[in-house]
Amino acid sequence: MTVDQSLADLSDTLFSIAVALYSVAVVAFSAQLAFGRRPAARELVAAGAPADRPAPTPAEPTSARWGLVGLAVTALGALVHAAVLVTRGMAADRLPWGNMYEFATAVVLVGVVAYLVLAVRTPQVRTIGAFVLAPVVISLVAIGLFLYTETGPLVAALRSSWLAVHVSSAILGFGIFFVSGIASVLYLLEVRHEARGGDAGTSVLSRLPAAVTLDRVAHRTAVFGFPIWTFAVIAGAIWAESAWGRFWGWDPKETWAFIAWVVYAGYLHARTTAGWRGRPAAWVNVIGLVVMVFNLLYVNMVSTGLHSYAGVN
Repeated sequence: MTVDQSLADLSDTLFSIAVALYSVAVVAFSAQLAFGRRPAARELVAAGAPADRPAPTPAEPTSARWGLVGLAVTALGALVHAAVLVTRGMAADRLPWGNMYEFATAVVLVGVVAYLVLAVRTPQVRTIGAFVLAPVVISLVAIGLFLYTETGPLVAALRSSWLAVHVSSAILGFGIFFVSGIASVLYLLEVRHEARGGDAGTSVLSRLPAAVTLDRVAHRTAVFGFPIWTFAVIAGAIWAESAWGRFWGWDPKETWAFIAWVVYAGYLHARTTAGWRGRPAAWVNVIGLVVMVFNLLYVNMVSTGLHSYAGVN
């Protein structure tokens, strides 16, 4: 199969543009944190979080404008980011997630879109933009440096209609968990900040949403992502039976995908269990994100198994 090199080159150029736009968004969101205050009055604190502190003053107009600029640039970056995958898929005439470079790029895009949806629906969440976009930029730079692969045809093992089902759902689940994990990390930092009495708005943490808001974001995104990841695991088992004659073989990739499923199931259960709400549950969610990243990087690139087709040059 021939590759349209002009489209492949365009995809690579758009990748660099997306990184540049996200970097600008990080600057804008950082300015929002620097010049603004917490965007909403205090909400009732969930179990496991400290007591209320005095309600802050509304965000300053300059801060709000920086936040809107960051949101607009992020949206533009997401469009360019999507075009990276579209042009790459068109260049090779296939779905654009046949190797680690494409898979990881798609996961990060889902994370960005998930944040944008949250920011539109819940304006208080916009102030975490710098903490979402900074990992996005770092991830994309690392993807471009260490995972980049020339556009080409799919390896034989991936030439199946199940690619659109299993891998697509895995991308969606991972991207949503990416945002959920960041929200839990910020929740843990914010709870610690509140436990120390907070401040009069002199630290970055004082400008973040209340801990209860961050906890709610982490929980709701995990609730949304969990059934998608569950479906991805089930679809992978069905594909394995079709390709290898067995539903499950404890291949490293299968094993760690199942471990991730167990961790997120544990997180959702912990959120409803007395004694595990708040910080303990948030730590479980963070561990879930670590397991997902480990499954992507170590299992694909270091371990050997039937899923060893990372496609890294």
